[in-house]
Amino acid sequence: MSEKTLHEAKVSREEAADLLEGIAEQLRGEGDADIDVGNKTVTLSPRKKIGYEIGTRESSSVLRGNRETVSIKLDWKPK
Repeated sequence: MSEKTLHEAKVSREEAADLLEGIAEQLRGEGDADIDVGNKTVTLSPRKKIGYEIGTRESSSVLRGNRETVSIKLDWKPK
């Protein structure tokens, strides 16, 4: 079974930082992590060690202009 919950929004830099800090706070705690995804809260069960991946992409296009992307991936097998 696979379930995906996705939320996209345009936010300020400050709001983006606050959202990331909220995820970080949940990961620092013990037990389950409640992650807000738009108007839904998803309860996840991270282990002590989790996979971490970060990547950046810089692209330019005549029609779309320049664009920069940061992707962060965290993954684990639930407890």
